[in-house]
Amino acid sequence: MVVACCKEKRVTAAPLPALDLYEGWVVPLIRDRVTARSDLRSRVLVLSALFGLVTADAPVTTYEQPMTEERSRVLSGTAPQILRRHLARFPSSEALLLMEPPYAQVLGPVPVTRTHLIADPMDRHADIHAVLDSWSWP
Repeated sequence: MVVACCKEKRVTAAPLPALDLYEGWVVPLIRDRVTARSDLRSRVLVLSALFGLVTADAPVTTYEQPMTEERSRVLSGTAPQILRRHLARFPSSEALLLMEPPYAQVLGPVPVTRTHLIADPMDRHADIHAVLDSWSWP
């Protein structure tokens, strides 16, 4: 699963795990579903406009960086390889992408059999839960 970053973040000078930094978008929904399960949390990636594609527990700090065309070009050079390494570590035939199209473009083609791209996740919580339920995620 890959969830995009959002503007609403905790304000902190000390680094926090990426999944704990973001307070908006659908990050809290995902965090709530995986917090009690480190094995599932480790399968979550966050696509940050500043830090790139990082694991849920990668330490990040508060920042302000929109996904510009320039950032997209830069991240497109690293994110696909990071995603492939993650999928090699955690093999899966499906991926859930919770992000707007400019973020999804950064990832390029996702090397799985089935990709669920939910570009408007704030309006589609039921769809998110349905995918995670089908994976037996709590």
